[in-house]
Amino acid sequence: MNPSDRTIVHMDLDSFFVSVERLLDRRLEGRPILIGGTSGRGVVASCSYEARAFGVHSAMPMQLARQLCPEAVVIRGNSASYSTQSQKVTEIIRESAPVFEKSSIDEFYLDFSGMERFFGAYRYATELRQRIQRETGLPISFGLSINKTVSKVATGEAKPNNQMKVDRGFERGFLAPLPVQRLPMVGQQTYKSLSELGVRKIQTLQEMPVDLVERVLGKNGRSLWEKARGEDRSPVVPFHERKSISTERTFDRDTIDVHRLRGLLTAMTENLAYQLRRGNRLTACITVKLRYSDFDTRSLQERIPYTAADHELIPKALSLFERLYQRRLLVRLVGIRFSELVGGGHQMDLFTADQERLELYKAMDQMRNRYGDRAVIRASGLEARTIGRSNPFNGDPPPLLANRRQ
Repeated sequence: MNPSDRTIVHMDLDSFFVSVERLLDRRLEGRPILIGGTSGRGVVASCSYEARAFGVHSAMPMQLARQLCPEAVVIRGNSASYSTQSQKVTEIIRESAPVFEKSSIDEFYLDFSGMERFFGAYRYATELRQRIQRETGLPISFGLSINKTVSKVATGEAKPNNQMKVDRGFERGFLAPLPVQRLPMVGQQTYKSLSELGVRKIQTLQEMPVDLVERVLGKNGRSLWEKARGEDRSPVVPFHERKSISTERTFDRDTIDVHRLRGLLTAMTENLAYQLRRGNRLTACITVKLRYSDFDTRSLQERIPYTAADHELIPKALSLFERLYQRRLLVRLVGIRFSELVGGGHQMDLFTADQERLELYKAMDQMRNRYGDRAVIRASGLEARTIGRSNPFNGDPPPLLANRRQ
């Protein structure tokens, strides 16, 4: 299909964590709200539009946010509630969209290409948005255009709780007057590089020679330049609940050493959690697998609130192991799998940890990026280096590994 013939919708739940809290307590309507770590070193995971008016934003230290907005209601939050509401919206979209991609806990891309001749894609998207609002009570915005980039930017311009359509052929003109930070690929470092060239508006980037952009930004320069001009060929990747990442270990000699089995499982879980964070992913389901010396294989799984944090995943893995290991026979293989993966790890990490723990994770992951996956490991997992043959990533790891630094 010609890229200009596509119809892509981007839907985003507005201030999702805040909206869920207001569903649970209507007294929070209209009040400034901060969600995140409540300790002295806590971090803001999400905030209401009322709080943003005071200069508060995500990833800000909670202590500073409370100084800027002393009247704000501070909530630790409940990741289980957010996961449940996200799943409700996912099911409604699944029933209505022929192809959709769940890019994070609160964000979706829908491919409505070809629907103009039957329903009218904008009208159909409007009806879907109204249904989500009616059945969940959550505010949601959407943007519609010929590609993912322009639709996502349009959603941002439509917020809060509204919708926008960018007609075919008007993509470049729509983007031109907007700040360059509106483009999805422009983070702090990229913005700094562009600012040094005097680039503040998307129009300036549109008019720059692509060779110059590539020299400044490297291999991502051309892609960003194309997106600034409203060009994006990336497809909507169909969402599959069973998308997973996994690893397992077969022992040279079968073992009944429970202490070593727990240590191995800890190390395997820690490593997979790192893979999730490196790929900016979260998991909502964890599975532990055991194979005994007689080849009898058992597994146990449990749905969990979306997370990529070691301190949440390791206790859950060990709990599943304790429930699963009942036969007290020699064990031949142990494995672990994370499934139901979605994007959006950064925001949920802010919610599940205080600033000190986030800085620790960041430092550990930086060491792993530079020196290898096993450069940092918990003491309880050290024995995992010596008790078996590894058969890692029997699942769907390539998207997670793509972001690894060379």
